[in-house]
Amino acid sequence: MHRLTHVLAATMVAVLQVGCTDVGGVSEPRSVVAASEASLDASGTVRPIQILDACDPASFDAVFGVGTCVRSGGRNIFDFVGEVTAKGEAGAWRFAPGNIEARVGQTLLAVNNGGEKHTFTEVKQFGGGLNALLNTLSHNETVAPECNTSTMIAAGASQTDKLDEAGV
Repeated sequence: MHRLTHVLAATMVAVLQVGCTDVGGVSEPRSVVAASEASLDASGTVRPIQILDACDPASFDAVFGVGTCVRSGGRNIFDFVGEVTAKGEAGAWRFAPGNIEARVGQTLLAVNNGGEKHTFTEVKQFGGGLNALLNTLSHNETVAPECNTSTMIAAGASQTDKLDEAGV
């Protein structure tokens, strides 16, 4: 259970990493049907987690480059930064469910239903990600070392992580 808590806590920081560099590569989108079929695993061995955001293509692309946000509509980058500054997080950038219980042998299926690339990384201790400004705004200035080699999950893509050891 604690291992999963660390995974989810670290990924919350990753959700805030709008300007992350493409460090470990990007997984390509796969069929939503395939992801849905995996999430309906009757044995209960697959635990789906949605990665969500609300980026606005016009403002996010203007700041971070064309193609940063590929969804329709959303929140202006300046509103996003204002919310992170005020609260240390942005409510629309999240994982659903927010908490999940999983056991050794089960698989976490992280599906990026947002408009940006995100990471889903197991870390030993919760910390910041690869964007120094967002780390400062969210009060997570110590980067979790595992983030330096994480794989970015493209919008519409997914990543699995089979739990092979109990948490600490």
